[in-house]
Amino acid sequence: MKRIVSFLLFASFGVNTFAQADSFRSNNSTLKVLESSSHAEYIPVFQYWKEHDIFQHLDVSVTAGTTGVGIDIASPVTEWAQLRLGYEFMPRVTKTLEFNMSIGGKPAKSYDADGNREETTFDKMKEFLYSFTGYDIEDHADMVAKPTMNNLKVLVDVFPLKNNRHWHLTAGFYLGPSKFAEANNSTESMISLVSASIYNKMYESAVNGGNLIDFNNIPSLSGSGIVMPDAVRDKFLEYGDMGFEVGQFSHDFTDEAGNVLKDANGNTIDKGRAYIVQPDEDCLVRVSASSKSFKPYVGFGYSGRLLKNRDDWKISFDCGAMFWGGTPDLVVHHGLKLKDGTYRDVSLINDVENIDGQVGTYVDILKAFKVYPVLSLRLTKRIF
Repeated sequence: MKRIVSFLLFASFGVNTFAQADSFRSNNSTLKVLESSSHAEYIPVFQYWKEHDIFQHLDVSVTAGTTGVGIDIASPVTEWAQLRLGYEFMPRVTKTLEFNMSIGGKPAKSYDADGNREETTFDKMKEFLYSFTGYDIEDHADMVAKPTMNNLKVLVDVFPLKNNRHWHLTAGFYLGPSKFAEANNSTESMISLVSASIYNKMYESAVNGGNLIDFNNIPSLSGSGIVMPDAVRDKFLEYGDMGFEVGQFSHDFTDEAGNVLKDANGNTIDKGRAYIVQPDEDCLVRVSASSKSFKPYVGFGYSGRLLKNRDDWKISFDCGAMFWGGTPDLVVHHGLKLKDGTYRDVSLINDVENIDGQVGTYVDILKAFKVYPVLSLRLTKRIF
């Protein structure tokens, strides 16, 4: 009973207090607040924003530049700065890269001093594979590279010159998926990759003393498989495995105990050994480029009227740097088959050196640019 009475008294006191406060507000057009030793008028937040032009305008822009195409919105947050939010993505423009086949570390194509094509080990194995599979393997495979970059951006433009609203400094960040580009083998190269996978499987059997074809996993068939003739085994061992040589390993590949790992053919994976890219368990070759998801940005820009005597249309140019968060990585997914049958990713940035050709050029570019250069054009319309 005492608790109920106490609650009613407390509630009555609260209602009376709110009633007095409401009466005070109704009898006073402005609320006085104590500021130091004097009184100042209380200014409502929205009135303050209006008087200082905060969030009183909205600009919508379309953008195009080195980070792709996109859209953003902007609104002033002080008398000398604006907040800009947007999204950009890179159009899916493709670039074809050619990888030349090699077998046993020897190139598939060779020419004499007069420029005439010479017969190579690859040519001999090509005939064997055709008789075995019915597929005509090419001496190269094409990789189709394309950008996948897309980011949200949060930027603040600061106008440091009081009487000049054209120049601005910008700081903020981009946020998006870590992968910004990828390369996959073309559809036309699938036959070559399947043939190379079949050849490498037989080569692996030759090295490990296995059969040409095993029936161990087929219960309905009796026997262990088709025995590999010694002459065929000797040819495999003479020729070596097939793939795309792109460089040499820059360090030893070791396990947790520090022991040097071995590949599917029993060879140690140590520094200086040639790296041969081979199709993975899906008969594919896949490469991706990645960086940090969070990428700070700093830059500057200039804006002006797009149309004469029209302040609601503007054009802006921006220049700056987007920080990767270190050197980006370029990874061949499942690019190395180990002795135990598992696959391991290989970084062309950290694990391989002396990379030639187009791939080497792209690797050198990624290593050189610790930041991503940003150049963009922005067309803006003021909505209100």
